[in-house]
Amino acid sequence: MLQPVVRRTWGPKGQTPVQRSWDRHDRVAVTTALTLAPRRRRLGLSWASQRQNIRGDHIVDFLRCVRRAVRRRWVLIWDRWNVHRSKVVRQYLERHAHQIKVEWLPAYAPDLNPAEQVWNHAKYSDLANFIPEDCDDLHQHVDASITDQRHQPQLLRSFFKTAELKL
Repeated sequence: MLQPVVRRTWGPKGQTPVQRSWDRHDRVAVTTALTLAPRRRRLGLSWASQRQNIRGDHIVDFLRCVRRAVRRRWVLIWDRWNVHRSKVVRQYLERHAHQIKVEWLPAYAPDLNPAEQVWNHAKYSDLANFIPEDCDDLHQHVDASITDQRHQPQLLRSFFKTAELKL
């Protein structure tokens, strides 16, 4: 994501804005979870970011963090990404089946996954036309974007509405 997402922008008449960037292969990978407290109907947002491709053990670490935060039985609605179905993740979910129930989304349906909207908002709204200096700069801005989203309950509700999920 060190390549900028180019969006329409303003510029002086006759002077087309130019963004200079270079082809980089560094990355910031983000795992997100939207949570909903059923009684209070309060929404939450958890995330973990790292600078390498996400593997099964990273997902297990993230699920442990979410499990500690939720502390009761919960339903995990998940897409069918290969990492979510990896052996280490399956074993973890089997060990904690008494606390975590998994509901799978169809094979490729990002429009049904409200967590995808977190990344869409960060990428196409907060980070549009942003050219990071380096991976640290990108990491800082991604965390800032998701932190801002975390404190906007109406925005989080809109992610569920976009996915056509009733709260």
